[in-house]
Amino acid sequence: MTTSSTEPAPFGKKDVGSGKLADYRFNMLPKNTKVTLQLAGSDPFQDVISDAQGRIGSRGDLQAFVARCTADEERTDAPIAVRFFIDSRMTGVVGWVPRGLEAAVIDTLTRLETAGRTPRIPAAIVKTRHGLRVDLLLGLTR
Repeated sequence: MTTSSTEPAPFGKKDVGSGKLADYRFNMLPKNTKVTLQLAGSDPFQDVISDAQGRIGSRGDLQAFVARCTADEERTDAPIAVRFFIDSRMTGVVGWVPRGLEAAVIDTLTRLETAGRTPRIPAAIVKTRHGLRVDLLLGLTR
């Protein structure tokens, strides 16, 4: 079985992402500004993440773009891909929203759009022993 860039391969043990639903209130609003979600499946996209890190430099104003799911994707429970938005351009996929945490990301996008803000989520690139990882800074969207 082959996988395309829109369909993730099985993730390694150190690349499954992280986050907790306990960090959100009943209406999926982050409890505080420190709430983050680490993307899953970033290993195959280390070049894209590294390139993005070089392009933003010390500015640190990295934004993640998450496309809305189509009806087909909703029906098949397709994973949600995440890309960076840098200098008015989108990068390739940099990771996937971890399973079970899709609602937190979708609700964040809805909340941003309802408030009249751009539907982009603040993000950070974090260097770990296992490579570069992407954290969505969902708490900053409160």
